[in-house]
Amino acid sequence: MRDFLKNCLLVLVTVVVCTAVAEGIARWADAGGGEDVALRLDEVPRAPGVERAWYFSDPPPLPNRGPVPAAWDELVRRVENSGITEGTRRADMFKAWNTALVGDPCRHPYLRDAPGHLFVYDSPDGSPHPPYRFLPNATTPVGLVTNAYGFRGPPVPFVRTPKTIRIAFVGASTTVDAHHLANSYPEFIGHWLNLWAESKRLGVRFEVLNAGRESINSVDIEGIVRQEVLPLRPDLIIYYEGANQFDLRTVAPLVPKPDPFARPAPAPVESAVSRWLNKLALVRRVQALLRSSDTSAGDGREWPKPNYDVVWPAGLDESDPDIGRADLPVNLSTILGNLDGIRVAIQAAGGELALASFVWLVKDGMVLHPIRHKAILDYLNQGYAPFRYRDLERMAAFENRVFAKYALAHRLAFLDVARLMPRDPDLFVDAIHTTQTGGRLRAWVVLQELLPLVERHLANGTWPKADPGAGMPAQHPAFAVPPRSLEFTCKKT
Repeated sequence: MRDFLKNCLLVLVTVVVCTAVAEGIARWADAGGGEDVALRLDEVPRAPGVERAWYFSDPPPLPNRGPVPAAWDELVRRVENSGITEGTRRADMFKAWNTALVGDPCRHPYLRDAPGHLFVYDSPDGSPHPPYRFLPNATTPVGLVTNAYGFRGPPVPFVRTPKTIRIAFVGASTTVDAHHLANSYPEFIGHWLNLWAESKRLGVRFEVLNAGRESINSVDIEGIVRQEVLPLRPDLIIYYEGANQFDLRTVAPLVPKPDPFARPAPAPVESAVSRWLNKLALVRRVQALLRSSDTSAGDGREWPKPNYDVVWPAGLDESDPDIGRADLPVNLSTILGNLDGIRVAIQAAGGELALASFVWLVKDGMVLHPIRHKAILDYLNQGYAPFRYRDLERMAAFENRVFAKYALAHRLAFLDVARLMPRDPDLFVDAIHTTQTGGRLRAWVVLQELLPLVERHLANGTWPKADPGAGMPAQHPAFAVPPRSLEFTCKKT
């Protein structure tokens, strides 16, 4: 009997250990660890002085990562129990929402579905842009770690110190990156820039600010720059965004526009056991295996699309666009207007703007794995329905052509990320968002494009500034008042 119990215990321990190891390997692969990094890495030409080994070096652990408050875990449970979990509902609980946008939350088409609680702040200029900030000095249940400004990443002192170069990254979800990932792409760049500076014995340190946040547009980004970023006196702001205003209905006016605030049907409420099981990578892989037998998954080709007409603006040269026109497709005239505001404001503050081309994973005739790349297929064929791949590809190229011409016209550095980023679907979560490895590789591309600009400033003595903190107040004026809680109860309709 004793031997039987020992054998049972041995079998149990073996199963638990093997399962734990398999779960770890599956999570590593799901985060991008299973991709053939070497082949893709060497497709990106390295700038002089950059060591290949740096790519595999991670930023140091975040010193501001802390425990998650129990009350915040409860907020996530309240969202999950509500059955309304689409979009970023869980992360929304840990945003400070702009009261100029919120108004009466029960009348707001999106916020009315919050579980009776929001964090809010008062807009310094009464504008509803940006719609929210991340909570400052927070570690959230969904993985985001913020500093004193609610920016993702490590602490950065407000008052500038000598021998520092400060670079701010602005954009939307492709800048902040998925909250659960260990690092955003700007964090990799900051780490590698400091490795580069140390290898050159420059005696300077790079400070990186990630002011990105999901679901915002260029109007919001201009507000973020003016209210939150410029008081920190960055030497450089890098703008990377090209999806949230990418509306092909601007050239296909007869295609109906969906209601962005349509209330979805409530999702079935998952049990606590089901939610826990779905967090396991092994469980998700078993589910994917079961789905692989579903013949409705297709063969990975573009789905059939209805006919529609593209109406190109009269007289607009697609290969050499007039960037001064007010009718540029995919809302580019609005975006360029906001870039004007950002450019002028940062130049007045003694910094400069750099513009990056935007990476889209879409190509006419592209074939994907129907199961492994299902999220990409859904993103392109459902999220951007009914538009054809060829039109999405065409407009993405046009958008980047406009960005390049704008940068040239205003003598801005243009970081051509789209030209250099490998289009391996295993690096992408969907057509614009990347896995952790994809984000690391995109950061590597930006580093190579950025270093020539950095070296020029170092050579001509404009960086680092002699006294970058001169005249700065003791604390950031936009964050002097902390966010507050708002409790409410909406009548069910």
